[in-house]
Amino acid sequence: MGSAGPVVPFVPHGQLGPRWQRARRAALVAAIGTGATAAAAVATTGVLIGQARQARRTIPTAEAPPPRCDGVYGPKFPGPPLTVVVLGDSVAAGYGVHRRRETPGALLATGLSRRLRRPVRLHRFAVVGTISPGLRPQVEAALEVEPDVAVILVGGNDITNRTPPGLAVRHLVDAVRALRGAGCEVVVGTCPDLGTIQPIHPPLRWLARRWSRQLAAAQTVAVVEAGGRTVSLGDMLGPRFAADPLRMFAWDRFHPSAEGYAMAAAALLPTVLSALGGGQERGSGLTAAEGVRSLPEAAQEAARHAGTEVSAAQVRGRDRGPAGRWAQLRRRGFFGVGAVPQPGPAADSPTLEGRP
Repeated sequence: MGSAGPVVPFVPHGQLGPRWQRARRAALVAAIGTGATAAAAVATTGVLIGQARQARRTIPTAEAPPPRCDGVYGPKFPGPPLTVVVLGDSVAAGYGVHRRRETPGALLATGLSRRLRRPVRLHRFAVVGTISPGLRPQVEAALEVEPDVAVILVGGNDITNRTPPGLAVRHLVDAVRALRGAGCEVVVGTCPDLGTIQPIHPPLRWLARRWSRQLAAAQTVAVVEAGGRTVSLGDMLGPRFAADPLRMFAWDRFHPSAEGYAMAAAALLPTVLSALGGGQERGSGLTAAEGVRSLPEAAQEAARHAGTEVSAAQVRGRDRGPAGRWAQLRRRGFFGVGAVPQPGPAADSPTLEGRP
């Protein structure tokens, strides 16, 4: 990942003066209505207004909805289907691709069915444009299908819509607790780094990165405290996005392309498997950047490094230490969703809901 840019003090929305509010509102215009993620900033008014106007001319508005991906994946495998639900915003919904097999839900369902060698029933409740306060109806719908695991991707639109961070995190925690209370495992992909958006230039990009990482760290602390696990999506997974944005981003230059979603799914899959008890844990050979530490420290570290998992841990039988809850920081190897050969193509083909 690149540098986080100059250090800019975080100013809560309620404490902004009128001049700063106008500047920040102008920056947000670049993304509102697209269902995409973009940047919010507090800096020199004239520069930000100019950058926001330029970004708005560059970034197209939302077109057709993402393809539906609900159905049973790996139907030829034995045993009852594992039920997976995907909740969140346009990234969770797979906006930017045109085939259901390219959506993150389909990629995760395919990977899970192959790794676990059992069918997976996928329900996608994610909606383009969702902010964290909008998770509640998705959770209510998800609970009706009695999911085994939920994957939540949310946060970018909270930045663009100026959702107060505390409010955004509180609604995410409510979602995690409701799902965990029903016996469902929860994996949250935290707020992506909005500083990677190509139509946004410095200083707006620097501030977008800072705000994204702040929200991602806060999400991590709250989700792990509520009994879930997180995976940092960061700059949507590192140097490849920075080195080849035309290939890794979709036509709108905001959302991931099919290859971009494949990388995100590959980062999420090991943690989803581990949550279900099907992952292969590494031994004691963790690197210096991994291991057990306080949850706030782990959250800050994960926000800076995409693809990092944070989950609850114990030290000498205790959940908490002097600095709060203990957390395990892991950087798992990415699992290619198509890496395991199957007996035939039927194992990969979903049986669509509502069709024979």
